[in-house]
Amino acid sequence: QVHLVESGGGLVQPGGSLTLSCAASGTIFSIGAMGWYRQAPGKQRELVATIIDGGRINYEDSVKGRFTISRDNAKNTVYLQMNSLKPEDTAVYYCKADSVRLRIGGHTYLYWGQGTQVTVSS
Repeated sequence: QVHLVESGGGLVQPGGSLTLSCAASGTIFSIGAMGWYRQAPGKQRELVATIIDGGRINYEDSVKGRFTISRDNAKNTVYLQMNSLKPEDTAVYYCKADSVRLRIGGHTYLYWGQGTQVTVSS
């Protein structure tokens, strides 16, 4: 069983910064990709940023230049540094781990975290 535990959300003023963390725990052999998604009230969940094992990174256009995703493979942890936050960044942020193998040559699985609230407001 694999669990993703997010932390670091909260209330911040416009222009402020937050860093989200997501740690995957359990018996894990490898994780192909880790990423962050968000869902604002009344809207669909959307991609924020992903990082693939090997280093390829993708960002949603509205966060480019403001958010930075990084990954510590040894700790099975992904981070999201968020700077210059705007009210429209307010959402529940979810961590995703994709192409997770629990053993060599095993099937791959996808896991989601429980979400962490980020509120940008003065």
